[in-house]
Amino acid sequence: MVEKIKPPVDLLIANADLIDGRGELSGSRELITPDRKIQAEMAIDCLKVWEARKVICTYGTAYHTGRLEDWEVLISQALGGEIHSHPFIKIEGVTFDVKHKASRSSIPHGRGTPIAKERLWNVLWNLENERQPLADILLRSHIHYYSYIGGDGWLAMTLPALQGSTMYGAREVSGTINWGLVEFRIDGTEYEWIAHLAHLKGFKQEVIEV
Repeated sequence: MVEKIKPPVDLLIANADLIDGRGELSGSRELITPDRKIQAEMAIDCLKVWEARKVICTYGTAYHTGRLEDWEVLISQALGGEIHSHPFIKIEGVTFDVKHKASRSSIPHGRGTPIAKERLWNVLWNLENERQPLADILLRSHIHYYSYIGGDGWLAMTLPALQGSTMYGAREVSGTINWGLVEFRIDGTEYEWIAHLAHLKGFKQEVIEV
């Protein structure tokens, strides 16, 4: 993916859960290491490859990133970036509404509904004395699948994750997941996006023959 996109990039948005945490619910068995300091160093190394001119991070889920501290602050500082809870970012003529957490749909054909709801909330916040900028693009993460929906003048998207298939996910969660990232190219008020998705070997389930 780095070779396709060819750094440096103008802006890197790292939309939270930049570390996995100690993994208490699975006894840390899914982790290379439960040491959050080492995890933070791994995240910094992975994000540095983009050679981003500007980095904006968001705060993630306390279970992963610290209930009593924010490890993502250290990551953003190491990258020379900034971190926010719910940033609105304007790039040329395009405004992004970025936040980590989003609701999950339990049905495949309902995946557009939670992010369409996020769009409606943004419209309502904007109507109430413009307490939020009206966004062109809304980005959410957290739920590990790539999905998008849009209409006249707006696009809402849940981003793929950079975490592979895990034991806990296989035991506890239904539904497909996606691994990868999304690239935006912006020219004035016009934009296009490319979803770079990888089909990892670890996602493939083998058949048990008897």
